[in-house]
Amino acid sequence: MTSPTALKIVMSEEETNAILTSASDCAEGECSIDDVTELIHELKGQQKVLTQRLENIMNMVAHLQKVNTSEKRETDEVRQYVRDLLRVFSSGKSGFSNMGYTGDVGDGPTTAYDALPPKKWTAKK
Repeated sequence: MTSPTALKIVMSEEETNAILTSASDCAEGECSIDDVTELIHELKGQQKVLTQRLENIMNMVAHLQKVNTSEKRETDEVRQYVRDLLRVFSSGKSGFSNMGYTGDVGDGPTTAYDALPPKKWTAKK
């Protein structure tokens, strides 16, 4: 049985459909040199992408094994790493904005004097 997580990380639906479309066009058509060359080019591109993804997954597995089997195994560290993995593999909306920090807080930008009440200054004796 194939894991749904593995399917999401290996190839997206769009990537799979692009390859299947190219292959179907070739099979239904004349399989011209150009069609086959385009399909080969697309497959080689996917091979590079999948090789990189596989390497990333292997690194994640190695790191998780190291964290899990260390002498001073800390449950919080393992739990946090697994949560990080879930974020990487989930196809849902990310909890982070891809825009970055906008700088807007409250009613917009403020100075330190506006944000915090100033402390009374006294000279040291």
